[in-house]
Parts: sequence; structure tokens; C-alpha cells
Amino acid sequence: MRLLVDSGSTKADWIAIDDDGKVLFTTQTLGLNPEILDGEEIIERINSRFDLLQNKDIATHLFFYGAGCGTDNMKISLKKVFQNYFTKAIIVIQEDTYAAVYATTPIGEKAIVCILGTGSNCSYFDGEELHQKVQSLGYIVMDDCSGNVLGKELIRKYYFNKMPNELAIEFEKMYDLDPDFIKNKLYKEPNPNAYLATFAKFLIQNKDTKFCKKIIYKGMKSFVKNYIMQYENHKEVPIHFIGSIAFYLKDELQVTFDKYNLQLGNVLRRPIDGLIDYHVANK
Repeated sequence: MRLLVDSGSTKADWIAIDDDGKVLFTTQTLGLNPEILDGEEIIERINSRFDLLQNKDIATHLFFYGAGCGTDNMKISLKKVFQNYFTKAIIVIQEDTYAAVYATTPIGEKAIVCILGTGSNCSYFDGEELHQKVQSLGYIVMDDCSGNVLGKELIRKYYFNKMPNELAIEFEKMYDLDPDFIKNKLYKEPNPNAYLATFAKFLIQNKDTKFCKKIIYKGMKSFVKNYIMQYENHKEVPIHFIGSIAFYLKDELQVTFDKYNLQLGNVLRRPIDGLIDYHVANK
């Protein structure tokens, strides 16, 4: 049994397959980002799913693609956690961008591959290897145009009285905006980045308003300039996206790309299904 996992900070999609690619079961846990969770919390989240607990000693391989796995230290620490849990499995850990590459980019083709979900990332794939110009420092200082950054901008606009009144009323109906509640979520509970990203739903639902459009296009402009334009050939190759922000704001991405003469490629909400074909072909 091979376990394929695509994990962001908010959630992790799991698929168990046999050697022929037949799906044995699928499940979902909360996100397993090693930058913001310790080993005990990660195991607790896995144990919450009976199908994983029941099959933990049957799995022969675990291919984990995750947010927060961009450095060797994070990969090593997470591998130890998984090795102690899936005792008979070969553990392979890569950053989530590789899942995005394998799901969106035809074998051997060159592309810039981006993630716009709870967090954000951008890499260049030369057909064989992945190259990264910007080392992520996490949601506090980076993650341009991600769900957590867009959500944080909405909260700031609301609290600084910069949100139009009619939108502010709807915002209040949709979320608990009590300052003590928000501060508890941000500073005392786990996954503050995932909490901030929940506010992006409001932005997407109201994306046709002038106020929300300004926030969206400002974020996309920042992502293009700070991430995509790091690569000298950014106008020569397709630029693929994975993630809910990219998926639900695809039209806005296209407008932004037209402005900068960029080629928008595949835009998928999640890569997990595409990973099956890749791993069957490369077993």
C-alpha cells in the first residue's frame, strides 16, 4: 500500500493506492505543517482518522508533499515523526511545490509552478529539477497573495474603518469579529495562518466589488513582481497554479497575467488526484 499525501496548513488530502494505482481509500486530516506543529500534534491529527490508524503498519511507502517542508531540517524532523508511526514504510518527504509540479506539468516540459492557497510559493521546473529563487520565511513576512495574507488585509481594513459600510455589515454577519476572539485565534491557538485564510472566502464571494477587487489585484501584482519575475524566462514558459485562491480567482489571475504579458497555464484547486498517475508511472 502506498500513501500519497498533499498537505497544506489547513488540510491534508490522503490517498492509498496499490501498485497498479487502484484507489484503496481516501481521507482527509487537518494540515500537517511541521513549521507550526510539533510531532505530538501531527500524530494526534493522523490518529483522528481510523483508516490511517488501522493501516499504519501495512503501508509500504509514504510520499508526503507538504507546506513547511522547504528546508532540510523540517524534512528530517517530519520524517522521524512519520517513521515512528508508519513503521514499515519507506518515507519520502518533499515540499508541496513538487506535488503541484507533478499534477500540472506534462513530463519533460518546463514551467513556473505556483501555489496560491492558505500560503503561497513559486518555483521553476526545468523538466527534471525544481529551482527556487525565493526561500520562504513563512506566513508572517511572506506568502504574498495567499489566503492568510488576503484575510489579514480584510481584518486590517475592517478594524481601521477602511471597509465600506455595506460590506462591513456583511463581514460582521459572517465572522466573529470580537477582538478577544481574534487575538485568541492568532496568538494562543494553533494554525493562525489557516485561521486568517478563512477570511479570504469573504473576499472571493465579494470579488466583484471595487473594494475587494483592489485588494485582490494588489495581492496578485505583489506575487507577480516578488515571485514570478524572479525567473528570467517568466515570459517564455507557462505558469501553472495549484490552490483554492488561484482556482476561485482564476479570472482575476488572467487579467493580471494579460497586463504583464504572462502565459497562464493549468489552474487546479488541489493536486492529489494528479499524483496517482505520476506515482504509477514512476513506481
